[in-house]
Amino acid sequence: MTTSDSHPRAAGGLLGRIGRGAYRRRGTVLLAWLAGLVAVLALSRAFGGDFIADYSAPGSESKQAQQLLEQRFPSQSGATVTAVVEADEGVREVRGRVSGMLDELRSAPHVTRVDDPYTTPGAVSSDGKSLVTSVSLDVTNGAEMPVEDTTRLMDIAREHSADGVRVFLGGQAVVLAEGGPIGSEAIGLGVAAVILLLTFGSVVAAGLPILVALAGLAVSAGATGLVIRLVDAPDWSTSLAAMLAIGIGIDYVLLMVTRFREARAGGLDPEDASAAMLDTAGRSVLVAGVTVVVSLLGLFAMGLSYMRGAALVAIVGVLVVLGAALTLLPALLGYLGARIDRLRIPLPRRRRRSAATAGAGQGWARWSRLIQRHRVAAALAGTAVMLTLATPFLGVRFGFPDAGNNRESSMSRQAYDAVADGFGPGANAPLLLVVRLPEGANSVLDDLRAGAAGTPGVASVTPARLNPERDTAILTVTPTTGPQDDATEKLVNRLRDDTVPAAADGTRARVYVGGASARSIDSTADLARRIPYLITGVIVLSMLLLLVAFRSVVIPLKAAFMNLLSVAAAYGVVALVLEGGWAGRLIGIDTGTPLPPFVTVLMFAVLFGLSMDYEVFLLSRVQESWLRDKDNARAVTHGLASTGRLITAAAAIMIAVFLAFVPSTEVVLKLIGVGMASAILLDATVVRLVLVPATMHLLGRRNWWLPRRLDRRLPSLHLEGRVDHAEPHTPPGTPSAVSH
Repeated sequence: MTTSDSHPRAAGGLLGRIGRGAYRRRGTVLLAWLAGLVAVLALSRAFGGDFIADYSAPGSESKQAQQLLEQRFPSQSGATVTAVVEADEGVREVRGRVSGMLDELRSAPHVTRVDDPYTTPGAVSSDGKSLVTSVSLDVTNGAEMPVEDTTRLMDIAREHSADGVRVFLGGQAVVLAEGGPIGSEAIGLGVAAVILLLTFGSVVAAGLPILVALAGLAVSAGATGLVIRLVDAPDWSTSLAAMLAIGIGIDYVLLMVTRFREARAGGLDPEDASAAMLDTAGRSVLVAGVTVVVSLLGLFAMGLSYMRGAALVAIVGVLVVLGAALTLLPALLGYLGARIDRLRIPLPRRRRRSAATAGAGQGWARWSRLIQRHRVAAALAGTAVMLTLATPFLGVRFGFPDAGNNRESSMSRQAYDAVADGFGPGANAPLLLVVRLPEGANSVLDDLRAGAAGTPGVASVTPARLNPERDTAILTVTPTTGPQDDATEKLVNRLRDDTVPAAADGTRARVYVGGASARSIDSTADLARRIPYLITGVIVLSMLLLLVAFRSVVIPLKAAFMNLLSVAAAYGVVALVLEGGWAGRLIGIDTGTPLPPFVTVLMFAVLFGLSMDYEVFLLSRVQESWLRDKDNARAVTHGLASTGRLITAAAAIMIAVFLAFVPSTEVVLKLIGVGMASAILLDATVVRLVLVPATMHLLGRRNWWLPRRLDRRLPSLHLEGRVDHAEPHTPPGTPSAVSH
C-alpha cells in the first residue's frame, strides 16, 4: 500500500477531515493559535481576577461566625501575620529592642497595624520568656500579599534575632513566601522529554508532544486569569491545571504520533497519515478527554465554590490541550511529518526497531499469553496487591494541615512551636465565640464567659470585645489542646451543644462558635456528606460514556471497579506518607499530618478520569481486533501487544509530571502529586497489564455482551475507525501489524 487511495483509512470521518484541513492550512492554524495566545494573555492582563478560596462549609456555624465578623468587625477579617518573640532573659528586659522591631514592622508595606504586646492582656507568657502580637495587613488573605513584601517582614525578624532574642513570623503569607518557585512544570517536561526520546528514538517525534503540550499550557494559563474573574478558585488550581495540561497533552500526542508513524509505515503520505491519525487515535483521544472533563464536572456536585473554581480552571486546561492535539498537531505535521524520524538518537538495534514500529512487539504478546494461562491467579494477586496498599487509608485522620506540619527549619513552623511552648498548644488556633446582641442583652456575655471558662478542655477565655455599635461581641477561647487534636473537636461540640445553649437560654442573643479549628471541623463533616454525590455522578457518567464508546455493558462495569481499586490504593499511599514515618520523610512530611478532605475529592475526580484514559487506549485496540476476528483471546493479546509499551511510556510521563510537584511546600500540592503519581503507576502496571487482561480472559465473549434493544439505540463511535475497512489481522510484531 503506497498511495492514499489504496489505504483503507485514507477517506476518514469528521475528525479525519479536520486533520486533513489542519494539515493543508497549517499556516493559518499556527497563526490562529498564536493569535489566540496573544489575545488571552492580553485579556488576562487587563481583566484577570484574583485567586480566592473559602474553605468553610456553606451554612455552617463557623461560616456564620466568619460572616458576622466581616460585617461587624472588618478589622478582624483581614489577613494577619503573627510575630513571636522569645528572650532568654525575659521579654520585658528587652522591651526597647522589641519595640524598635515592632516600629520597623509598622512602617513596612501593606502593614496597617501592629498591636503592642506589652499593653495587650495575655500577650506575654506566664513565665515572661515569650510574647506574641498580631501584624494586620491591608489584604483580605495571605495569598494576596506580595512575596517580596512578606520577605521584607521576615528579614526584619531575622535582623533582630540575636544575643538571646529570637523573632519568628507565622501566617499564610509567610508560608507562601517560604515556598518559593520549584519549577515543577520544567522538571516534569524535562523528564518527559527523556522518556519520549527513548520511546521514539527521534528528536522530531519526541519534540512534537512537548511542543503541543507547551502551546496548550500557555493558552490555558492565560485563560485562567479570565476564569477566576468569573468564579472563585484557590491558588493551587493553576498547579492542578498545569499537571493535567502537561500530562494528558503529552500522553494524547504520544498516542497520536504513534498512530501517525504507523500510517507512514503502512505507505501513506504525510497528509493522509494525518487524516488517518485523527480518524483513529483522534477518536480515542476525544473520548479520553471528554471522560476527564466528565470526571472534573463531578466536582460541581459538591456544591462548594472553591471546588467549582478549581474544576473549571482544570477543565479549561484539558479542553485547550485537547483542541491543540486535534488541530495544532496535524498543522505541525504539515511541516514536520515527512521528517518525523529525523535527528535520530543512538539506540541499541533492538530498541531502535521497537521505536520504529511504535512498540507493537512480541514481548507484550507473550506477557498477555502468560496472563491468559494464569488468569485466575493473576486476577487474585492483582486485587490483593491493590487492597493491601489501600489498607492504611482505614486509619487516616481528616483535617486541615497547619504550620505545625511544615518542615522544622521553616520560620512558620518555628513560630508555631514558639507559640505552643510559651502559651500552650491551643493558642495556635483559638476558638471564637461571636455573639449577636439584641438591645439590652449584654448580660449574656458574663454568663457566656463564665460557662466557657468552666467547660472541660478550655485553658482561658478573654473578656468580651464589642464593636462600635455594641450589637456584636467576640470572646476568644483558648483550648488546652492543639488544633488537630481530637479533644479540640470534642470541645467545639461541647461548646455548641451545652455551654452556649445554657448561657443564651431565655435571651434573644445568637452565639456562633467559629475560628480556624471550628471551620476545619465543619468543612470535614460537610465534605463527608457530599462525597457520595460526587462518586455516584462521576461513575455513572463515565460508565455511560464507555457504554457508548465500546458498546458493551460489562466493560464499563469492569472499568469502574478497576478505577475504584486504583483510587483506593492511591488513598492508601497518601495515608501512609501522612503518618510522618519513613514514607513521609521521603517527601518532606516529618510529623503526623491530617488529610484535607477536599484532597480526596480532587484525587477521585482527576484519577477516575485519567484512569479511563488508559482504559480507552487499551480497549480501543482490543475492540478493533475483536470486531474484526470475534476472537476474544486474540483481541486481548493484540490490544496489549499494540499498546503495552505505549501505555508504559505515557504512564511514566504522567508519573514524572506529578512527582515534580512533590517538592512543593504546600501540603495540598505535595499530596496530590504523590497520590496521583502512585495511582498512575499502579493503574498502568497492576491494573492495565495484569487485572484488565486477566479479567477479560476470564470473561471471554461475555466482555462484549450488549442487549439487542440497547444495541439498536446506541450511536456508533468507531474509536479506531470503521472495522469493515480494516486490514486482515496479523500477529503483533510484524510490519503489517502496525500499518493500521
